[in-house]
This record gives sequence, structure tokens and C-alpha cells, in this order.
Amino acid sequence: MNLTNLNPKLLKAHYAVRGKIVARAQKLEKEGKKIIYCNIGNPQALKQQPLTFIRQLLALVEYPELMNHPETLKTFPKDIVERAKFILKENPKGMGAYTQSEGMHFIREAVAGFIEKRDGIKTDVKRIMLTDGASKGIQLVFTMLLHNEQTGFMIPIPQYPLYSATIDLYGAKQVNYYLDEEKNWELNESELNFSLAKAKEKGIATVAIVVINPGNPTGSVLSKENIKMIINFSAKNKLAILADEVYQENIYNKALPFHSFASVMEEMGEKNVPLFSFHSISKGFLGECGHRGGYMETRNVSDEVYEQMVKLQSIGLCSNTAGQIATFAMVAPPKTGDESFDLYEKEKNGILADLKEKAEILGAELNKIPGMHIKVPTGAMYAFVKFDLPAEDGIHPEKMGEEERLKHEAARDTDYCMKLLEETGICVVPGSGFGQKPGTFHFRTTFLPPKDEIKALVEKFGKFHTAYTASAGKAAVKK
Repeated sequence: MNLTNLNPKLLKAHYAVRGKIVARAQKLEKEGKKIIYCNIGNPQALKQQPLTFIRQLLALVEYPELMNHPETLKTFPKDIVERAKFILKENPKGMGAYTQSEGMHFIREAVAGFIEKRDGIKTDVKRIMLTDGASKGIQLVFTMLLHNEQTGFMIPIPQYPLYSATIDLYGAKQVNYYLDEEKNWELNESELNFSLAKAKEKGIATVAIVVINPGNPTGSVLSKENIKMIINFSAKNKLAILADEVYQENIYNKALPFHSFASVMEEMGEKNVPLFSFHSISKGFLGECGHRGGYMETRNVSDEVYEQMVKLQSIGLCSNTAGQIATFAMVAPPKTGDESFDLYEKEKNGILADLKEKAEILGAELNKIPGMHIKVPTGAMYAFVKFDLPAEDGIHPEKMGEEERLKHEAARDTDYCMKLLEETGICVVPGSGFGQKPGTFHFRTTFLPPKDEIKALVEKFGKFHTAYTASAGKAAVKK
């Protein structure tokens, strides 16, 4: 078998955060080079410690025999033991058995309570589904809304490559809209209208808009007014909204609080725009990426539509049980007075304070490097750094066709990031892997590594960028 035997849609799909630069990084690491992996939001791989509460709870529900040994139990807080017993009572078949397709009912009830507490709005447990991370829920909605190869999904540029890769894999159409970098990456209504009209001219039937808030890769947080504009735009154009809100706990500026699409939609009294909201245990302060847990909440769809969603989920049977329990731990954490509460709060607040400090260090220090531009991230765990490259003598990208120019500029930022890896051991993702405006160059980096590594990383960035642009400028002159 060779590539000609494979699905061409699979061959077309690309997932930049695990692309050829990462493959090269892994090879270099095997050869003994120290690599700082800043390519993916994988907190525990970058030395973030798991929360004790979650791991203790998982230990007891996965191996209930521990609760039959008084000496062993002394190492577990009483509230966690009681919670484990409650879970096993609600899920008597155990962790190795399939659950309902939508997930364990008591966990879905806890998710509904979490949303009601967060937003102060009523939430229907019959519209909540537990998923293997947010990704599976997003792919479920894409599958459900896809009519044919002219079905379009509006996605932000820059975007998280899950979206472009899924669109290619499913054979749909990607309808790009540019985020406004000069206005902290907010959405612009005229840009949305332009993007939608351009798609219509090509015969694309656009059915939904994806919004990532807080932003990946941008690290930005949308204002309530911006969210209202998006909801009105969607209502006017009969679009569903996919609200990727997995970074909602990663907020580092009190002046820019998180507003869920559900809460803003409820405030507006909007009852006609279908809304699919996603949350995950992989991000926030939990960082439980490998446990693959999350949920999807659905609003403004009929019972018949939701039945089809459940059917689609049932084809994959159910989400994994450990991820479901970790999701329960996320939405129903220890309460004041619980024995585990103080340690939980200490670990949570420590992680978030550390991320905030690292975001500020990264933003402030990178901005000092001539030719690098970044707004200090106010959310999520990434920075989308703009960098300048000297013009190439005799080459005029502005005269190229759109596809040719994108390919040319992607080659340039990929070369930059590959050489950065080879010379410094820093692994980042080229901006072209997320999308960027023609004539601009970016890379995405996380600020997850430990503080001492972040400081060393910034210093290496400065030295590398100065040397690279100087040599690139000389090469351009020689041409």
C-alpha cells in the first residue's frame, strides 16, 4: 500500500502543531539536544503538576479496593473518599464499563450546575453531552451540519488547526475571516460580512461560525460587546455558533473578564441562533490533556436535532470514563470546609498566578527585541508573535496569486522556525500553520515552560532573531 491508496481528503488535511518541525524536534532530542517544546498546550508535559484532588479521586474510583484498607485511606482526605463512594454508587458498573452515550447523568447534572453558577442562567441537563475533550464535540457538530462539499464553516484566521484539518478531512469548505490584530484580535463585523459574501460568490453555503474565546493562538479575550455583535451577525445570516471556550479559566487581566456565549445570548433574549459551547479538562489550571475529558452544551436546537446528535455520539459508544470523572472534578471542585479544599485552592491559584507571570514576562521581553511585536496575552496559554523579515531582492509577493503567495510566505516562516529549533532547541509553530494576513509573519509559542526556561527562551529568541534577519538581509542583497 502507498499514498495513492489513501483517502485524498486525509492527505489534504494538515495539523501544524504536530507537523514536521515537531518531528525534527523529537529526532534532535533523541540525539541528545535539549528541546523546549512550546508548540502545543500540553501543560503537564512542560512540568505543570497535576492537581492532587483529581489524581486522588481517580485513584479511588479506578481501584475501589483501596477504600477497604484503613491504613491506606489515611493518605486520602475524607471528602475525597466520600466523593469516590458517591461516584461508585452512581456508576455501579464501574470504570471499565460503557456509560450512557451522553455520559454519566450525575456528571451532566454537575455540568449544568457549573454553568448555572458561572452564568446565572438556567441550563438544561438534557442538552449536555460529555465528550473526549472538546475536539470530539466540535467534530460531532461539524459532521452533523455538513450537507455536501459546498458546505462552509467560518473560522478565524489565525485559528487552531483542528478546524482547518477537520474541514479538509470532511470535504467541506473553509470560510476564513481575519481577526483584527491591531484591536487585540477582536472580530470585525465588516470583515465577517466580506468573508461571508466572498464565500457566497463561490457557491458556498455557509452554515456556522467558529469563535475561539479566549483565543488560540492569539491569547486574547473578547469583550461582551464583540460577542453581542457576533450573535447578531449569526442571527442575521442564519448561522450556528461553535463557541470554543476551553480557556475560560485562563484569564490574566481582571479588566477583560470571560463572558460565555450562552450568558450573552441569554441576556440578549436570542432564542433562534443554535449555539454549541465546548469546555475541556485539558486547559485551564487542570492540564489533564491525556485524560481526554470535556463537555458540549447545546442551545436553541429542537428535540429532533438533539436526538440525532445523541445518535452520532452513540456510534462511538461513549466518552472515556476517566475523562468523565475528571470533568466532574473540574465542574464540582472541593467546597469551603472540605478537607481537600485548602490544598486544591493553593495548587489552583499557584498555577494560574504562575501562568499570568510567565505571560507578562514573555510579552514584555519579546517586545524589547527589535523586529518582534506582541501584545501581552490576557488569556489562554499562547502568544502569537509577529516578527519582521527583510524583503527579498527581486521577489514581489504582492504580485503573486493568493495561493502562490501563501505558499511562498509559509516557506519563509517555516524556515525561520526550523532554524530556530536547530540553533536554540526552541520548538514553536509557524504562523502559516494557523493562518495569517498576507505580508505578515508570526509564530505561536506557549508560555507553559517553567519560569527559568521562559527567561532563557526569551534571551535565545533575541539572539537568534538578530542573527537570522541579518543573514536573511544579506542573502536578499546578494540575489
